Amino acid sequence: MGSTEPREHALGAAQLEACLALSQAAGWNQNAADWRLMLEIGRGWGLSLAAGTLVASTLVLPYGAFAWVSMVLVLPEHRRKGYASRLLRRALGELRAGQLTPVLDATPAGRAVYLQEGFHDTWSFQRYQLRSRTLQRADRADGIRPLAEHDWPRILALDAGAFGARRERLLRALAARLPAAALVLEQADKIRGFLLGRDGREACQLGPLVADAPEAAIALLDVALERVSAPLYLDAADHAAALVAWLAARGFEAQRPFTRMVHGGGPAPGDASKVMLVAGPELG
Repeated sequence: MGSTEPREHALGAAQLEACLALSQAAGWNQNAADWRLMLEIGRGWGLSLAAGTLVASTLVLPYGAFAWVSMVLVLPEHRRKGYASRLLRRALGELRAGQLTPVLDATPAGRAVYLQEGFHDTWSFQRYQLRSRTLQRADRADGIRPLAEHDWPRILALDAGAFGARRERLLRALAARLPAAALVLEQADKIRGFLLGRDGREACQLGPLVADAPEAAIALLDVALERVSAPLYLDAADHAAALVAWLAARGFEAQRPFTRMVHGGGPAPGDASKVMLVAGPELG
């Protein structure tokens, strides 16, 4: 029995390589830096076999009054055994005890499971992939420049309003991960938008991108595409129709949809109209 029934345990730095192997088996884009960051700012649980193989994981990342449920993974050969549901319920119990609202971004397959666990739909986005750089350019907006240290107070305020909580540690880590993508659009002494990104196992990912209008988001991305090489992933909100159309014109291909879900009956945190690209389903 001991060789087949997995042991539940906390996840930490000691399981970093095993966590990375788990996401690699799923074909996800996270690299070691992603896992290290999530384990540092959040809390995780795993299931391991007696031989030591990590077969399932779940993380929660606390953001103010809510927490992100992330990296709900099971090795392909161990799926349909209830492992994901077991760890998800453990995470939900911990968040309930801490009076934190669970939020997550679900794939279509995951959405069916989360609906059964008390989550409901709010808004949606899709992952897009750029395989190679194109030569088209939008009209260049004045005021786009690299992010500077003095920008952080205004960036954090803009992001908190859009996302629904302050996440300074995460944003500063992303700015250091892919400096070429760390851009702001400032006009009339106002930060209209900002973009960050990160390196990944398969491709760099652009996001989050928070802006007051889709044209501001397009202007930031137009500059970023000259600074960051393909292949690229990004997760664009469906409500930003002008941005989505621009991505298609630039050669981005839709890969898969996601739904932002909240546990219980409340709305999604923040102001979704200003969220153009999410940081990623695992980060929010």
